[in-house]
Amino acid sequence: MMKKIVLLLLCLAAAAGAVQAAEKKPLFQVIKLEGVITSPQAKYVAENVEEAAQAGAEGLIILLDTPGGLDDAMRDIAKSLLNAPLPVIVYVYPSGARAASAGVIIAQAAHVAAMAPGTNIGAAHPVAIGIGGGQMDKTMSRKIENDAAAYARSIARTRGRSEEWVEKAVRKSESITADEALRLRVIDVVAPDIDSLLAAIDQKEVTVAGKKKKIAGAGAVTSAKKMGTRQGILAAISNPNIAYLLLLIGLAGLYFEFSTPGAILPGVIGGIALLLAFFGLATLPVSYTGVLLILFSIVLFIAEIKIMSHGMLTVGGVISLALGSFILFDTPEPALRISLQVLIPAVLAASLFFIVVIGMAVKAQMRKHFSGTESMIEGRGEARTDIDKEGKVFYQGEYWTALSDEFIPRGAKVKIKKVDGLKLIVEEIKNEK
Repeated sequence: MMKKIVLLLLCLAAAAGAVQAAEKKPLFQVIKLEGVITSPQAKYVAENVEEAAQAGAEGLIILLDTPGGLDDAMRDIAKSLLNAPLPVIVYVYPSGARAASAGVIIAQAAHVAAMAPGTNIGAAHPVAIGIGGGQMDKTMSRKIENDAAAYARSIARTRGRSEEWVEKAVRKSESITADEALRLRVIDVVAPDIDSLLAAIDQKEVTVAGKKKKIAGAGAVTSAKKMGTRQGILAAISNPNIAYLLLLIGLAGLYFEFSTPGAILPGVIGGIALLLAFFGLATLPVSYTGVLLILFSIVLFIAEIKIMSHGMLTVGGVISLALGSFILFDTPEPALRISLQVLIPAVLAASLFFIVVIGMAVKAQMRKHFSGTESMIEGRGEARTDIDKEGKVFYQGEYWTALSDEFIPRGAKVKIKKVDGLKLIVEEIKNEK
């Protein structure tokens, strides 16, 4: 009897283990890589590759939609994918998305490259990145192009994809559709959604960390992960439009603080915005000339307060600000330039702000003083004694010692020309009763 009970328990345990094993489905973590590729996004990808491996996931799916981005950031992402300890699938998704420029290399570095119908990939010609970049001589341009082409070919060779096409994408900025990419062996799969993608790559063999591995995609579940607040902020700051707006806000805040000392809050906000702008600009193709023109415009606006130019310095400042803004990001890469929809309103708003502040400062300087010795200038009083070089005047309820080069009779109306310590230098107001 005891043997039967033990046998029954063993059977139940085995059945429970089988059910548990059946319920444990392969897990794929899913992240999004959207917009301009920058350093914060490269770190985001690297962290998620590591976290997915630690969580025991079957693989990591990266939903890609990018117009391109920074070369250094792109290479960092490629390193993360090439050395990933688990399969990484780069999926150009949804329909209408693209893997342009840096996106081409990122897709090629993945263990599985996939695209949704209605997407495109290509146009990976390198552009100059960094402060003062954008314009290169032919020799340097050729060196960068050759380096990028060799890099793209080596990655395509590693993943068994078309070396010829990726070189065309780099040298000739060639771009193709999802179906063409599949036919030319640029990608591995065309799938309309993630479920179809997982079904298509089930049992596909890939090389992970030097070892062959078959991807278990059948019946897999997915877990979407959003970018954290810190990473999202850093990624946003690295956007050319945001970096430019932060630069203007920072300069406006500091200018307001300098023109109106003691306001404090504008200076604090301006300083923070300026530091954040410097973080973003440090990773973008910024033109020295553009930066200097914008700074020169601030100098002209400040000079307008100190020098009465009848608005000429202000006009020069507005022109300098506009020109500097238009050439601030010197690159042929559209993703790394300021959108005209942002640039034009920003320049107009910033110019209006500076004009208003200048007007307020000039008006304050020309306004009559209501306290201190300055308020006494041009004030009127009455001579209470004869003023022969020196005498007494009555002004605003007080008796003052007065000095004058001309004789002023007692009872005459006088006007204050200057205050010298506790003495007033006056002159007689003639022809006035």
